[in-house]
Amino acid sequence: MARRLLRPVLRSALFTAGLALAGGVAAAGWGLPRALGGSPAALRASAPDGFRNTEPPTPLPPGTVSRALRDVRRRAVGRPVRPIPLARSEFGPAGELAATWFGHASVLLEVDGRRVLADPVWGERASPSRLIGPRRLHPAPVPLADLPALDAVVISHDHYDHLDLPTVRALRDDPRHRDAPFVVPRGIGAHLRAWGVPEDRIVELGWGGSVEVAGLTLTCAEARHFSGRGLARDTTLWSSWVVAGPRHRVYVGGDTGYTAAFARAGERHGPFDLTVLPIGAYADLWPDIHMNPEESVRAHRDLRGGALLPVHWATFNLGFHPWSEPITRLRAAAETAGIPLLLPVPGGRIDVLDPPGADDWWSAPAGN
Repeated sequence: MARRLLRPVLRSALFTAGLALAGGVAAAGWGLPRALGGSPAALRASAPDGFRNTEPPTPLPPGTVSRALRDVRRRAVGRPVRPIPLARSEFGPAGELAATWFGHASVLLEVDGRRVLADPVWGERASPSRLIGPRRLHPAPVPLADLPALDAVVISHDHYDHLDLPTVRALRDDPRHRDAPFVVPRGIGAHLRAWGVPEDRIVELGWGGSVEVAGLTLTCAEARHFSGRGLARDTTLWSSWVVAGPRHRVYVGGDTGYTAAFARAGERHGPFDLTVLPIGAYADLWPDIHMNPEESVRAHRDLRGGALLPVHWATFNLGFHPWSEPITRLRAAAETAGIPLLLPVPGGRIDVLDPPGADDWWSAPAGN
C-alpha cells in the first residue's frame, strides 16, 4: 500500500512535476506565476474532473522505488563530457518532406510545401524559473528569429520541456508568423491566453479532433502521459499529432509511453512517411510516461512508419541513463527491425525523400 501511494508522488518529484513544485515554492521570489500559465479556474473550465489515460498504469516491480532513489545521485551520467556539435541550417522554400531537429522535441516539419513547428522550446531551462531546473546541454542551434515563416505551431502537452513561455511570446510577436495558429490539446489554450496569444490564433482539440490549416490536416492523436505546470496534475490534455498533406503524412509522438493507440493511429491515419518519436528520459520508475528506444521501434512499426526521426534526448538531462544511451540502443533495435533512421546533428535539416548517410556525431560528446 505504501509503495502504491508513494509512486505518483515520487514520479512527480523526480520528473517535471517536481520542477513545477520547486517553481511554485519560489514563485514569490522569482515572479514565476506568469510562467505557470493559466489560472486554476481557467484550467478547470476545460475539464472539471481532469484528463485520464485510457490504459491502466503498469505495476512497478518490487525494489523499483529504492533503485530510483539511488539513481538520483547518478544524474551526472546524463550529461555529455564534450560539447555537442550543432548545425545552423539555411531555409529556402518549404520542401515536399523535410525535418529540422533543434534538440529535445523541437522539430520543424516541411510537408507538401507547408511548415509546422512542433513543441518549440528555445528557453535556457525546462523550468518555470530562470535560475533552477534542468538547463540546456547545448545552445539553441538556430535563433528563433532565423526561422522561416510558419503555417502552424503544434504543442503536445504543457510540461516545461514542451511548452515554453519565452518561445511562445517570441512566436506570438513575430509578424512573419502572424497567420500561424497554435494548435494544442484541450486546456492548453488557458496557458496561451494567459500569455497574450490572440484568441483567433488558438485552436484546441481533443483526441480524434482535426483542423485544416494551409492545406494540411492536423489531427490530435491519443498519447499516454500526464500534464501539469503547477501542483495540480492532468488539468490539460496531452497528445501526439498527425500532420497530413495531400501527398505526405507525418506522425509526431510528442511525449508518451508506449500505448495501443499507436496501432489504432496506424490503421486510421497511416501509413506515415515519417514518424517523429521520443526515445529518451526513460526509467523503470515511469514506464507509462516515456518510451525506451526499443518501444519506440515497436511504436514505429505499429504506426506503419517509413523513416524514423528520434527526439526527446540530447538537450536536457531528465532521466537516469547515460547521455548517448538512447541513440545507441535505438540504432541497434532499428537495424534489427530494418527501420531507416534520420539522425541529424541538432539544427540539421534532412530531406526525408533524399536523406544523407547517418554520421556518428554523438560518440565524441559522450567520450567514446
